[in-house]
Amino acid sequence: MIADPRYMALALSLGRRGQGLTWPNPAVGCVIVAGGRIIGRGWTQPGGRPHGETQALTQAGARARGADVYVTLEPCAHHGQTPPCAQALIDAGVARVIVAADDLDPRVAGQGIAMLRAAGIEVQTGLMQREAEDDHAGFLMRIDLGRPLVTLKLAGSFDGRIATGTGESQWITGAAARRAVHAMRYRHDAVMVGGGTARKDDPSLTVRDLGVAHQPARVVVSRRLDLPLMGGLARTAGDPPLILCHGSDADPALVRTWADLGATLLACGTRGGQLDPADVLRQLGDHGLTRIFCEGGSALAASLIEADLVDRLVGFTAGVVIGAEGLPAIGAMGLSRLSQAPRYTLRSTQAVGGDMLHIWARPTR
Repeated sequence: MIADPRYMALALSLGRRGQGLTWPNPAVGCVIVAGGRIIGRGWTQPGGRPHGETQALTQAGARARGADVYVTLEPCAHHGQTPPCAQALIDAGVARVIVAADDLDPRVAGQGIAMLRAAGIEVQTGLMQREAEDDHAGFLMRIDLGRPLVTLKLAGSFDGRIATGTGESQWITGAAARRAVHAMRYRHDAVMVGGGTARKDDPSLTVRDLGVAHQPARVVVSRRLDLPLMGGLARTAGDPPLILCHGSDADPALVRTWADLGATLLACGTRGGQLDPADVLRQLGDHGLTRIFCEGGSALAASLIEADLVDRLVGFTAGVVIGAEGLPAIGAMGLSRLSQAPRYTLRSTQAVGGDMLHIWARPTR
């Protein structure tokens, strides 16, 4: 139908409302249409339930019989903490279901579509598939690769510095850029930094000035757990959730202390004397995280890029020049040839206040 893309675009926009709120479940959007009118809209609610289809069906009520349903991910087919959405659509008597992307979860993986078709419901797939797979990339990567999607955010000067030689960094970018960063944090499951950043800045890693109730989890990657026990992270270790990724050589007393404060401790493997970023992400994936917003510092950023674990780059560039004595945004990567340097594909650019925002993605393989 000629209006199908318009309704699916709406379903995608609804699903994005749940990003950062539904892990480990996907943030699914759903729109139900009858007689050319929208009769139900829904998206996955915080904590992962109710699902988007359930929300939309509740709103549509009896009017859903004979209606068209637009959903951004294949309806689930398994009994979990909620009944299968595919069965709910069957019970509602809908006539047609348009699915944007397939669900890779082995408990679903085509079974939801098969259930609908077996019940005599027309199913169409692939409408705006690329956009849906982009929105659900974190969930799909956790199923397929065992790790969450990683967005690396860098904010620096025109010449790629994040602080002066004396360590001054507040503020290189302006208020509008900082507000945009908080909005990005909100759409991710967790905000991650390295131990050096935690020791130097004692960051809260929370979403501020947006009037939101939910906060993302906070992740600190620190091999030795040598983090300030009198700082803000220690005072708030239980709320919002604080996850500390450490090495097996961390002081057991520190492990117990942070656990007593309310933090979740993940013992990760090492590589070359540092925490193995691949194992860190695997363990965070096992913990249920699907979308991580990494804000550095430079050593953690370098280790993630070097290991080819950065899926999206978000850069805020200010019109200020600091010079070679400033602190670089990315630490040493040991490259000797330009051909060894990872390259990303530009997705968008825009002015944010007095700064420039540019977003890059891992090239499609």
